[in-house]
Amino acid sequence: MKPRYLLADKGYDTNAIRDRLKEDGVRATIPSKSNRVKAIRWNKAIYRERNRIERMIGHLKINRAVATRYDKLARSFLDALHIAAIRKCLRTATL
Repeated sequence: MKPRYLLADKGYDTNAIRDRLKEDGVRATIPSKSNRVKAIRWNKAIYRERNRIERMIGHLKINRAVATRYDKLARSFLDALHIAAIRKCLRTATL
């Protein structure tokens, strides 16, 4: 399954990355660097989702089992991710 958008910060604002994404049919949602001669338009509403994703990953990393990844099997690690996500949702729902 191919993504529709790539959400990235200004560090990934290069012509090579943008050209490759365009070839693959993926829309780049990357803000322009301040030293770029001509600013490139990007979708701010979709870029805001990047912040939500990074915050959720930060919450998942609080759990020691997820941050250190002691599990040897991918299935066990996925189960730890599910438990951490459920704990986060329950904590948010009860506030």
